[in-house]
Amino acid sequence: MAEEVCPTCGLPKEICICEDIAREQQEIELYTDSRRYGKKVTIVDGIDTNDIDINELASELKTKCAAGGTTKNDRIELQGDHIETVKDYLEDKGFSVEVR
Repeated sequence: MAEEVCPTCGLPKEICICEDIAREQQEIELYTDSRRYGKKVTIVDGIDTNDIDINELASELKTKCAAGGTTKNDRIELQGDHIETVKDYLEDKGFSVEVR
């Protein structure tokens, strides 16, 4: 009955808090950018890809916003202006978000 132990915090994997701490310590920037033909793109920048699975988070955000998107250069790009939706979702997940 050997339980798996987190190498970082030393706690059993079931009660490991490393990901929660990683989320709280990150300062994520959220902003919009205009692309070709005046289309808006919401950009989530500042995510530490060593601690957070950026592809999984992008998938969750795309589902939440009902929009297409991608991950490029360690940031998430969502089609459309979804600042408020993304901000609320990330804050509920435990991230600290700065809108610029």
